[in-house]
Amino acid sequence: MPQSIPLPTGFIEPCLPSKTAKPPTGPKWIHEIKHDGHRLMVRRDGSRVRAFTKNGHHWARRFPSIVDAANSLTATSFLIDGEAVILRHDGVYDFNALRNTGHGGEVILIAFDLIELNGDDLRKRPLISRKRLLARLIGKPKTWRAIQYGDHLIGDGPAIFANVCRLGLEGIVSKHVDSPYRSGPSKTWLKCKNPASEAVRREREEDWR
Repeated sequence: MPQSIPLPTGFIEPCLPSKTAKPPTGPKWIHEIKHDGHRLMVRRDGSRVRAFTKNGHHWARRFPSIVDAANSLTATSFLIDGEAVILRHDGVYDFNALRNTGHGGEVILIAFDLIELNGDDLRKRPLISRKRLLARLIGKPKTWRAIQYGDHLIGDGPAIFANVCRLGLEGIVSKHVDSPYRSGPSKTWLKCKNPASEAVRREREEDWR
């Protein structure tokens, strides 16, 4: 009889979208806004909350608002994948403020995937099933809560991407609805970036330094 593999209790490497020049389209793909922030994996075990960067660094102390929000959710344990961001009053992401450790109380987590819940490893479940469980865990939007559900868009990928570019946002991440959660580079998560966005301009400038 094969032995069961215990659930990891620490850092899990995140699923990393692959670059694409043109977003996919069709009923098997959903599209999420690409947020200008820090990738963050938030794990809660009982009253203990940890927040890991995509490289495995523990940043919970930097984001007290997210830790408090994680403790407010009704679950014994969970592991949420998301993006830590700061939103200005005009709804634009403020990456410079996010870099400043003095703004930790203003950070919110845009949660887009659920990897574990109450001891159940969800990684083999289809993406759309994990997102439904995540939406149920987070519940209705509450302005005071620093963990918010990251909804998705359905429709023509290129048309959605064009509209996101008009808004000046960083881009979109397209995901196959049946995809399991696999750590490392993925061909079922595809990112398409807006070359005119502030985030992409910043990346180009940093590459030249």
